[in-house]
Amino acid sequence: MSNDTTLTIADYVATVEIHRPPNNFFDFDLIREIADTYERLDDDERCRAIVLCSEGKHFCAGANFQSRESWGQEQLDEQARQLYVEAVRVFSGRKPVVAAVHGAAIGGGLGLALSADFRVTCPEARFSANFSRLGFHQGFGISITLPRLVGHANASLMLFTGRRVKGDEAHAMGLADELVAQASVRERAQALAGEIAGSAPLAVQSIRATLRAGLADEIARITEHELAEQSKLRLSEDFREGIAAMAERRAPDFKGR
Repeated sequence: MSNDTTLTIADYVATVEIHRPPNNFFDFDLIREIADTYERLDDDERCRAIVLCSEGKHFCAGANFQSRESWGQEQLDEQARQLYVEAVRVFSGRKPVVAAVHGAAIGGGLGLALSADFRVTCPEARFSANFSRLGFHQGFGISITLPRLVGHANASLMLFTGRRVKGDEAHAMGLADELVAQASVRERAQALAGEIAGSAPLAVQSIRATLRAGLADEIARITEHELAEQSKLRLSEDFREGIAAMAERRAPDFKGR
C-alpha cells in the first residue's frame, strides 16, 4: 500500500480508505492500487466484505483535469486506456463492496462509487455525472452501471444535464441504498458490511458471482467505446471551454464545435 490508500481488517470486514484529501481526485495509480488491494483480498480469508471510503471532504471528486493541461492527446488516451484496464479489475473483485459516500462523488468518482455493490450516503453528499458540463463523454463504465441502478430516464437526465443530485434524492431514486447522518456514514457502511460478513462466505461469493455474471466483461467493452468517444470530444472547442469554465468557476458558453 502507498500513502494514497490504507487497508485494515477487523471482524471479517476490510476497510480500504483513500487518502487524497480534500477532493480525493483519482488517476491511474489510485485505481490500480484499489484493484491490487481487491485482488489480494479475494484470497484473504480474513476478509468477507469490503468498505470503500475516503478521508477528507469528498468521497471522490473525479479526475483533476487541470493537472493534465500540458498532456498531449496520445498521452491522455493512453492514460485513460490504462485506467480503464484497472477499472475492469476493480469490477472483477470477488468480495462484496460497500461504498461510504460522505461527500461528493463526481464524474469518474461516481463511476468508482457505482462499482460497489451498495452505497451508504447522507443528505450532504452530492452525486454528479457532470461530463456534459465539461463537453465530454462519461467513462468508468457509467454507461452501464448508472442506468442499471436508476433506470434509463433518470440516468439520461443526470448525464444530459450534469446536475448534482443530493444524497436524499440519490437515495429516493435508488442511486444510494441507505441514507444516514453524515457523521454516521462510515459506521453504517461498516455495519452493513458486517451483516454481509455474518453470512456464509462461500455462499455469498457464489451468489454475487451469479448476480454480477458478465459485468466485468461488459465494463471492458463499454469502456472501450467510452474511451473512443472521449478521445473525439477531447479535440472539440466545447471540451476546452468546459474545462476552462470549471477552472474559472463560471457557466460554460458552448458552441457545438
